[in-house]
Amino acid sequence: MANFSIKDIESLTGIKGHTLRIWEQRYGIIKPKRTETNIRYYDDDDLKLLLSISILNEHNFKISEIAKMTEAEISEAVLKLTTATGEFANQIKNLISSMMMFDEVDFHGKLNIYIAEYGLEETYIKILLPFLVEVGILWQIGSIQPSHEHFVTNIIKQKLFASIDSQIGNKGECKKKFLLFLPETETHSLSLLFANYVIRSRGHDVIFLGQEVPLEDLKNAFKNEAPDYIYTTATIAHLKISMQEMLDFLSSNWPHSQILVSGYQFLMADLIIPQNVHLLKKAEDFIEFINGISAEYVRNCR
Repeated sequence: MANFSIKDIESLTGIKGHTLRIWEQRYGIIKPKRTETNIRYYDDDDLKLLLSISILNEHNFKISEIAKMTEAEISEAVLKLTTATGEFANQIKNLISSMMMFDEVDFHGKLNIYIAEYGLEETYIKILLPFLVEVGILWQIGSIQPSHEHFVTNIIKQKLFASIDSQIGNKGECKKKFLLFLPETETHSLSLLFANYVIRSRGHDVIFLGQEVPLEDLKNAFKNEAPDYIYTTATIAHLKISMQEMLDFLSSNWPHSQILVSGYQFLMADLIIPQNVHLLKKAEDFIEFINGISAEYVRNCR
């Protein structure tokens, strides 16, 4: 079972540390554990509960109301709020059903149908991203195990790898060079794989380094290389470097490159954005950015 500091909890849930302390003192909403040296920490169960409380609070549940609810009532309220609705609700529910049964063939088959009908990009944005949000909610209320998430994530990765492979050699006349990596200790690679596909499908060059790349290694390997664009994303809280330090490092070492960043940790941080850095909040923003530069370079290339 993992242990989390109050800073980790803040990064993962969005609940400010001083707010959490007030909730603990005033409402007894949670009781942190203490180390032998009296330093507070939280475990997996605390994290799940606080994630659920954060969701309810964001949906206008008063913390005084939440404090009176049992954990079962909190879970039920969260589930009602997050149950898939909208245009692609049925597709999301179908994928959840396949996941719950660990039915690999069925999950592959449904995903193939959706990709054939909507295309990979729309399937990823409109179906898979909301589906993964649902998976996260089901995990935090205890309805599924981490193995369920690993099961579906690896299938989605297979689809992305296959789609990326089909784009190898697709080079446009006005191609630009992109360097893609995840920082050290960052292991969530779906966003980077999707970015790899999107960029290659527009005819650009990609140097794909994958996950857990030490920044000094990046600097040493590409000190004489100036990619047109560098893209990274940060999701987990336990990175070895702050988001500001990472932006400053990338911006200063590659001043003539455009730095693209996304992910929860960048969005949550209070950042001073260097001039050559672009913070992209959603997958749609990334696609719009790539489409924009692709159209611009095609015009300039003619």
